[in-house]
Amino acid sequence: MMNGSDTAASPSHDVIIVGGGLVGASLSCALAPLGLNVALIEAVAFKAASQPSYDDRTLALSASSCRILEAMGVWPRLKDDATAIREIHVRELDRPGHVVMTPDELGLDRFGHVVEARAFGAAMSAILPRLDKVDFLCPASVGAIRSAGDHVMVDYSDEGGNGQISARLLVGADGARSFVRESLGIETERHDYRQTAVICNVTPEQDHRGRAFECFTPSGPFAVMPHVNGRCGLIWCVESDRAQALLDLTDAEFLQQAQRRFGGHLGAFLKVGKRSSYPLRLVRAQEDIRPRTVILGNAAHAIHPIGAQGFNLGLRDVAVLAEVLAEATRRSGASEIGNPEVLRRYSDWRAPDHRGTIAYSDGLARLFSNPSSVAVAARTAGLLAHALIPTLRRQLAIRAMGFRGRIPRLALGEPL
Repeated sequence: MMNGSDTAASPSHDVIIVGGGLVGASLSCALAPLGLNVALIEAVAFKAASQPSYDDRTLALSASSCRILEAMGVWPRLKDDATAIREIHVRELDRPGHVVMTPDELGLDRFGHVVEARAFGAAMSAILPRLDKVDFLCPASVGAIRSAGDHVMVDYSDEGGNGQISARLLVGADGARSFVRESLGIETERHDYRQTAVICNVTPEQDHRGRAFECFTPSGPFAVMPHVNGRCGLIWCVESDRAQALLDLTDAEFLQQAQRRFGGHLGAFLKVGKRSSYPLRLVRAQEDIRPRTVILGNAAHAIHPIGAQGFNLGLRDVAVLAEVLAEATRRSGASEIGNPEVLRRYSDWRAPDHRGTIAYSDGLARLFSNPSSVAVAARTAGLLAHALIPTLRRQLAIRAMGFRGRIPRLALGEPL
């Protein structure tokens, strides 16, 4: 638990980031140009099979996320493993209404890119050791967090034994089961969708040509995302009590069932890779800041993958926090970065995007799992309206690409 029993003359770091997954590693890259002393603590080695952030999941990076990564200098190591999203098809299983979104309606040539989480991890494992003023403690686990006046003390253990570091600001980027959030006693809103996502890569008979497909079903979305080398990332959400049966199928049986659900939009599915799964729950923190502490990414908001907004939302957290800290550092030096007014500036900036994105993903998940005739009629009307009215499609695409409210400089492609 956090308490005020310890004091120290001065902190050993400016920022401690707990969690070196997708969001925590990205924040380290974003802060590197600011000249701050950063410690990044991650419990699981990047090359370990159990590393949860860098698995076979497919990351659909919005246009704003790609700009953030490019401005941070990460994109050059990702672009060869990235596939452009050039068309998005949205429909509901066995219902009328088929929405096709193309980027040329917005004067663009792509909506974003698809990258495998494992490729993202490989890029980060190459980048992090080269960052100046970033101490990477991995594998290391946090044992306790304590307030120490104008900074925060963190006890940790690694292969060398027990240690202690301190910082002016602590950032919890340690996932939906955040130790930092729990240590602070921050309450959460939770909802179990009673769905599980089964994920894998498949090779279709036909070239995907950059097309992404999302089919809404009563058990959750069935999504097929374009990948490198002609492959596609498949995300199949089912009732949780059905997930193990899908995982236990032979490859041929799984491909047959997936084909039946998806149809012939890309011809036959020819091959399937390793299958894995994860449960789908909403976990939303009631607060994202405490004295000298911020939580972001899944620690603050783990959301349903419908619409592929989760990591994109966390990456916008990174962009805003980095900008707020850059402004504070230019104004008053590193000593001010953990001040309440600085953290409040971050929280106030992020609140509208958090509310809007969570309402969007949660609302869609609940709407498309609702069997009532009213919900069915509303879904059909909504899809038909988006299919027929270009303005609605453009508004949906702009929000999906991450351009919501005040846009951080990194999302505009501007370095800090």
